[in-house]
Amino acid sequence: MDTTIGDPGRVLVSGRLLADITRALPSKPVDLVVDGARATINCGNSRFSLPTMPVEDYPQLPAMPQHAGTVAGNELAEAVAQVAVAAGRDDTLPMLTGIRLEIEGSRLTLAATDRFRLAVRELDWAPEDASQSTAVLIPAKTLSDVAKSLAGAGSVEISLSAGDGMLGITGAGRRATTRLLDAEFPRFRQLIPAEHTSAGVVEVAALVEAIKRVALVTDRVAQVRMEFTEDGLRLAAGGDDVGSAEEELPCELDGAPLTIAFNPSYLLDSLGALHTDRAQLTFTTPNRPALVRPVPAPPAAAGDDGSDAQAKDLAADPGYLHLLMPVRLPG
Repeated sequence: MDTTIGDPGRVLVSGRLLADITRALPSKPVDLVVDGARATINCGNSRFSLPTMPVEDYPQLPAMPQHAGTVAGNELAEAVAQVAVAAGRDDTLPMLTGIRLEIEGSRLTLAATDRFRLAVRELDWAPEDASQSTAVLIPAKTLSDVAKSLAGAGSVEISLSAGDGMLGITGAGRRATTRLLDAEFPRFRQLIPAEHTSAGVVEVAALVEAIKRVALVTDRVAQVRMEFTEDGLRLAAGGDDVGSAEEELPCELDGAPLTIAFNPSYLLDSLGALHTDRAQLTFTTPNRPALVRPVPAPPAAAGDDGSDAQAKDLAADPGYLHLLMPVRLPG
């Protein structure tokens, strides 16, 4: 950052308090003055005085691991956010609280699961060694925070030392290191259905709003039922004891009609991670995992009547998928 420095030096203050103060300051120049055991922050009409701590008490930062490759900061941030939503939060199952990072030449694969859902995202990057092939497990919250902070950094360098259990990320003058999780990630690829019998394409925004409405009457089972037919998609929730709700939406169905149910929160998370106007949902049976994928809208060519573009629009983006385990239907 652009800074005018009077007397160079180092000072140690409470990081949490400093972060809270800087977030609350107005958009004006900030003066930082250190006088003995106090650090003073002046900004506009605001003034804060913080006690300092001995600089030697700050722990030694770990050395940055070996450079592994470079990726665009905004692409990394988007990819991490798309998979982190499926990461587990139960610390007693550490293998589910991380994001698996696979490096295979010029391709990165990120994956996370909490047993009820699975998110996988692939993206290209520039590896230092094109023959590199490895996989590590990174704490999901740490990677999410770091990737989000570097979204506008342009190029981001990833450093990795799998043997020492360390990952480093550098960009825009920032660097972060984290310990890897020493746990075995589930073999997630065998969970992904290789084929489907039905596929529906829906508008994401309309589906999200409809789910939120019908989910208001979900009972303790917490499920939203989705009935896919040639006439469209019918959402239903609730029952006689808690009230019920229904809503119908347009849907392009390819395959056999099907009724399936999902946890509404998980379904909303999957749709929110797509970042496209349309989504493709594919199914085999009501009790087998379903896949939610983004459907990118290709630009219409000049003079095109839109029919070809519409046909191409039904193809989901292979770079991201979100697997959902259905909720068992009653009866």
